[in-house]
Amino acid sequence: MSAFQGIRVLDCSQGLAGPLATMLLADFGAQVLKVEPPGGDRAMDQPGYITWNRNKKRLTLDLADDAERGRLGDLLAAADVAVFDHSPRDLEALGLDAATVGQRHPRLIHLWTPPYGTTGRWSELPAHHATLTGLSGAAFRQGSYADQPVWHVAQIVHHAQGVMAAAAAGAALLQRGAQGKGRAVTVSGLHAMAETACPVSHVSYPDFGGGHPLGGSASYRLYPCGDGKWLFLATLFSWFFERAIEALELNRAPLRMDLGSAIQAKLMSGPRDQWLAAFREHDVPAGPVEHREDFLASEVIRANDLAAELDHPVHGRVRMVGVPAWLHATPGSVRHPLEDATESDLAEFTATRSIPNDLEVRAGPPLAGVRVLDLGTVVAGAHASAILANFGADVVKVESQDGDPFRYSGGFINYNRGKRGLGLNLKHPAGKALFHDLARGADAVLDNYRHGVRERLGIDYAALAPLNPRLISCSINTYGSRGADARLPGFDPLLQARSGLMWAQGGDVGEPVFHAIPVNDVATAAMGAFAVIAALNARERTGQGQDTETSLAAQSALYQSGDLTWYAGRPPLAQGGRDCLGFAALDRFYRCANGWVTLACTTPKHFADLAEALGHTDWTARWDGATALAEPRDGDLAAEIAAAFSALRRDQAVDLLCDAGVPAAPVLRGAEAQRSDYFWENGYYELRSHPAEGEMITSRGFASFDGAHLRFETLHPDLGEHGVEVLQDYGVPRERIVELAREHVIFRG
Repeated sequence: MSAFQGIRVLDCSQGLAGPLATMLLADFGAQVLKVEPPGGDRAMDQPGYITWNRNKKRLTLDLADDAERGRLGDLLAAADVAVFDHSPRDLEALGLDAATVGQRHPRLIHLWTPPYGTTGRWSELPAHHATLTGLSGAAFRQGSYADQPVWHVAQIVHHAQGVMAAAAAGAALLQRGAQGKGRAVTVSGLHAMAETACPVSHVSYPDFGGGHPLGGSASYRLYPCGDGKWLFLATLFSWFFERAIEALELNRAPLRMDLGSAIQAKLMSGPRDQWLAAFREHDVPAGPVEHREDFLASEVIRANDLAAELDHPVHGRVRMVGVPAWLHATPGSVRHPLEDATESDLAEFTATRSIPNDLEVRAGPPLAGVRVLDLGTVVAGAHASAILANFGADVVKVESQDGDPFRYSGGFINYNRGKRGLGLNLKHPAGKALFHDLARGADAVLDNYRHGVRERLGIDYAALAPLNPRLISCSINTYGSRGADARLPGFDPLLQARSGLMWAQGGDVGEPVFHAIPVNDVATAAMGAFAVIAALNARERTGQGQDTETSLAAQSALYQSGDLTWYAGRPPLAQGGRDCLGFAALDRFYRCANGWVTLACTTPKHFADLAEALGHTDWTARWDGATALAEPRDGDLAAEIAAAFSALRRDQAVDLLCDAGVPAAPVLRGAEAQRSDYFWENGYYELRSHPAEGEMITSRGFASFDGAHLRFETLHPDLGEHGVEVLQDYGVPRERIVELAREHVIFRG
């Protein structure tokens, strides 16, 4: 039995985001039938296609043909979830929009994963990661040496869209249950960008800089060592930094002027392994910068079973990313590669089952009524429960007297919206007893403590399950719960470094690059939310809760899933570079007279149309379409395209290309994106009034249901702000609340 056993999913999407969403559902037991056009999935030649479509069966249908679309209708009638990623115009033209499909199949969850938004000029663009990061301001957020956008080598936001789509589908299934109507669920590329890279900002100064490619401060940055190898020092908090200074045996007195130079000079005096050993001895979060080619064979991946292998009919033995979350009672698994559906498979998919005559309409946020106790801090744990709050759960943020270490940073606002606050001393016997009583009335407990801490506090799953057998516990950690590194302190960039992500972004310049987006933190938050939702679905079948876990290591692998799909003869890995502008001459950012554009050509026709639009038909005589598509990002063709763009104003260039049918879009800075009508019309932003910070622009939410955008009902809670209210809601008697307050077991900051 797995979490989505018995659920039938019809996957009509292509590329990465939609197939990744259905991969996760299939990993956890769903029966997934993948419908592909006669020419195949547009990503079929990419190594990641093998990973994203494992555990599925494949059926070829031409949806432009009426008869074939009729056959699709029979499949829709049998499905629980149908996934589409078409543009708004194409979806409606095919009669596969939510309104049309929902009228015919009222129990179906219609999941739409459009590449951008659902309306407006850019909504019809073909899916392209750099176009999305460019439009949203994320490309300018990345640290660079020059004032320019940076091309992300890893498709961070497309992976986030897939995970959020799986979570939203799971939430809709939970809400629908056996008696309810289906819902129209949309998780667009903009929703994924909101979950991944859209910080809260003040109206008066909305731009946010990307910092330096090596890191933002002496205590949190990349350093080369004496043997030429690199490490990342991740001492985010002062107590860790003090330990680092001690491990390096540096004299504090002369360090006040230039800490970074002093640390750098010391590290250059010895090899990397020497310093990593010293840091480990002093419990300092630091780690080596390594390469993607080695990550799946690393000890942290092996110890936590985070890789899988399959025999593929074409490529032979394939090694890939494994199941990225562990549900102890209903685990996921990697069982087989994509296989063509047999008549028996189709008969099983369309087998008749009992459906109630009068389906209940269940509106509102899909997790309404779900109670979550949130012990998460900083980013990954705190943000995971915020996603659940955005989906409608009642989330109580439980903090000690010291509070979340991130509480007084700008990120705290972003990662703790929609919660209520409870100040609680878990180290006091009465505090632990109170938490146990709260757990009796909760559906889930979520934490990101270092491995072993929740056991020491007596609030791990083994301690809580006897009190509430239906409880779900989700623990998030850095390196997984097994292996030599399980108990080490860790932060996001340590997995950026170990997984090869930093070297991939730096490319061949001999220098790794720190990602300004906390890739692994936000990825793990999304997976933590998915794990809780999957476990809630499993509980509907088994009646039992369970222990679940996920890690930054698991997501660092997942969010590079295409690059970490290995087999003999696979294409070489894409590499970044210093202030990387793209992968090829026709697939990169270009500077215009007053800004930047993303050029995203993928076909020979795109090249011919580009040449004509820019008044350079001579290019097609010098390069045929296939040759042009293979031209490097810094070769002769790129130089000529760059010269043509430099003479044009940005919006003029974009208009020329779009009118000619060439995929292109402007690259916006954060402030410009926040002023763009496109994002507001798509429900991406909203204005909020913060009691201390004033007027703010925030991302709205991570999905929409039946056309209504999810939003956070409140901003973050003050420390212990809602303690009495929470305890009353959980049925704690007034007299006990008074006594707990007198003993300072509960408190307000």
